[in-house]
Amino acid sequence: MAVKVRIPTPLRRITNGQDKVEAEGETVNDIISSLEGQYPGMRERLCDDQGELRNFVNVYINGDDIRFLDGLASPTNSGDEISLVPAVAGG
Repeated sequence: MAVKVRIPTPLRRITNGQDKVEAEGETVNDIISSLEGQYPGMRERLCDDQGELRNFVNVYINGDDIRFLDGLASPTNSGDEISLVPAVAGG
């Protein structure tokens, strides 16, 4: 099942400048694997060495933060929109 993935500006060099791409998978983890297959280097920017989402990366499915769902195991459905959002620090 295809979902749309919004790519933040810092990661667009990996996607050849595209701000939105499609990926296949039944969970967010599957989507990340699909992105890695299409755009090598994507997984290491999103996940740490243990395969967990990096602290400074937020992922949303249709506006819902996956940290409050099932994390990387959160299910996806055809037509969903996933947003990858790097955390912003300030003060």
